[in-house]
Amino acid sequence: MFENFKVYETTIAGRPFKLETGKMAQLANAAFMATYGETSVLCTVTASDKPREGVDFFPLSVDFEEKMYSVGRFPGSFQRREGRASEKAILSSRCIDRPIRPLFPKDMRNDCSVVATVMSVDPDCSPEITAAIGVSAAIAVSDIPWDGPIASTSVGLVDGEIVINPTLEQREKTDLNLTVSSTADLVAMIEAGANEIDDDLMFDCIMAGHEVNKEIVKFINGIVAEIGKEKFTFESSNPDPKIMAEIEEFCIEDVKKALDTDDKNVRDAALLPIYDAVHEKFDERFEGCEGKIDEILYLVQKHVVRSWLKDEHKRVDGRGIDDIRPLASEVDLLPRVHGSGMFTRGQTQVLSIATLAPISEAQKLDGLDEEVSKRYIHHYNFPSFSVGETKPSRGPGRREIGHGALAERALVPVIPSVDEFPYAIRVVSEVLSSNGSTSQGSICGSTLALMAAGVPIKAPVAGISCGLITGDDGVYGDFMTMVDIQGLEDFYGDMDFKVAGTHKGITAIQMDLKVHGLTPEIIKEAFAKTHKARIYILDEVMLKAIAQPRAELSKYAPKMLTTTINPEKIGDVIGKQGKVIQSIQEQCECTINIEEDGRVYVSGLDIEKAQQAISIVELIANDPEIGAIYSGKVTRLMTFGAFVEIAPGKEGLVHISKLDVKRVEKVEDVVAVGDQVIVKVTEIDDQGRINLSRRDALVEINGAVIEDDASDEAPRKGGRNRKGFKKN
Repeated sequence: MFENFKVYETTIAGRPFKLETGKMAQLANAAFMATYGETSVLCTVTASDKPREGVDFFPLSVDFEEKMYSVGRFPGSFQRREGRASEKAILSSRCIDRPIRPLFPKDMRNDCSVVATVMSVDPDCSPEITAAIGVSAAIAVSDIPWDGPIASTSVGLVDGEIVINPTLEQREKTDLNLTVSSTADLVAMIEAGANEIDDDLMFDCIMAGHEVNKEIVKFINGIVAEIGKEKFTFESSNPDPKIMAEIEEFCIEDVKKALDTDDKNVRDAALLPIYDAVHEKFDERFEGCEGKIDEILYLVQKHVVRSWLKDEHKRVDGRGIDDIRPLASEVDLLPRVHGSGMFTRGQTQVLSIATLAPISEAQKLDGLDEEVSKRYIHHYNFPSFSVGETKPSRGPGRREIGHGALAERALVPVIPSVDEFPYAIRVVSEVLSSNGSTSQGSICGSTLALMAAGVPIKAPVAGISCGLITGDDGVYGDFMTMVDIQGLEDFYGDMDFKVAGTHKGITAIQMDLKVHGLTPEIIKEAFAKTHKARIYILDEVMLKAIAQPRAELSKYAPKMLTTTINPEKIGDVIGKQGKVIQSIQEQCECTINIEEDGRVYVSGLDIEKAQQAISIVELIANDPEIGAIYSGKVTRLMTFGAFVEIAPGKEGLVHISKLDVKRVEKVEDVVAVGDQVIVKVTEIDDQGRINLSRRDALVEINGAVIEDDASDEAPRKGGRNRKGFKKN
């Protein structure tokens, strides 16, 4: 039945890797079941027969679909089925999309759909890497025009040693989470999070991944040689060269004048009459080509910008090749938030706001890996007004999610541990104005916001981008790089190489390309330029706005205290149906969270009340200390004394002789039920019964003097001894 069924096997990082085709999804242009260890991902690719009308881009969609059955779990949603893609799935889709997209013909407009469906997960074998290789193989053997294959590898750094495709245990200890995608010769994508790794070591890790990718590409090429289909021909979207030449000659000088400014608003306004003039002159002559005319105007602008950069080392805003746009940093812009910081670079401006919350507010994750929650959350918003456009907000798209994840990855290495700073932390970066590198602006602004909020980050982090212009023959010819690219340089250039880090080293990398890949020389040059730029931003701009994290939190931020109790006592603190912990929270106006290991987190706006809650919890979980003084509530009055509750479930007797520094005839003369009194623990018997003394507490705290007739030996009616228990 499956006469075309084929299986291809190799080994990657000591684990078996297998590609099967010809059995499943046979109506797709191509499909592979990629299996790495016991991780299985079905990778399919399809393309339309005809180009899509009315688009000026290659319509490629890439979906990484997480199926909860792959890890033997039900989805966490109410409907118990997979819904919209998780953020992790979206980020995985982007990591597959970015290296494969530049390898498709730029003039193709046929819809192309790539789907990677995760069907089984082995925690030691990454489904993302498995999917990336399977997708590459599927496109390579299909009839869809493509200049691949590529391969992807994960690189870790465990105890100073480079590890390829680290296992789950190694990922828990790694200082680096790096994904490298490559063609046979060039590095096509870099995505990294790192614990302040220096540039040279990061370069070595990238090259280690690249070497592994070369072998995987060779493996895929062997499959293509055996079963690869002939690529189909498509209708090119490139404009007629004659029309292109005529329009370019008509408008190029005006375009140069319009682009030659550092103000995006001025530039956009200057281009409008040029578009009007070109359409007025050529619409009738080239009837039906109005869309092509706009595309030609785009190509004219691209030619001007690239020629200035490549041939004249001239930038549209007049900067030098390695100059950074004007910078500004501010903190405390919003009065009642926990921390705020704004970072401005040229016409790019990002306002970040930090919010602190109890650990219980950490985000719960419902994904395929072992991570079930995260306490540092970073969100990025890109409203239409930031680029001068008018459109309604529809929530974050894939780009916003990707940029927020990049900023989060850059800052996670400097966030203090939960033991050092027991808070959940959320930072939101609001893009107020965008002219390139907003993701890096959000990293800088968020560092300012965290420091202003009093989060004791290990080191400040700054981010900067590096651009690239290649010659007509691509990366193999001459190239030039420039630091801090603005919108036009990103739009018309070949690379956006984003690097974030501290003084010590790199914390995050994200590389977007429009060419097939980078040589080692380009990567080294990008590292050198971004390193110098980020140190300048830190020292000359950010640290002059706020030199170090605030010593105190905002008065509007919750105050957090922690303690640790015996896990066996957790039930006592919570109480039947949660009544004990609820009463403490109500009494102390705080929130209490208890972990299974006995860690207790108390948060509230009033630090004194939070401390009171900690004392109560510790008192419930531990026996009261003899000699310690507590504040308690009178619960019962007897002729021989008063019972005082010093904590829920912890009650002791204050004998009438110890109610006051003077002689007491009736208990009612001194206290009433419900009174809050201070007492000292004087004795705990072998049955755990507690004797208290208000008299001793008054002496110790207020310096009161005991009157002679208040002696312990003074006779009392009621037949009770000084311990408050019946005489035999």
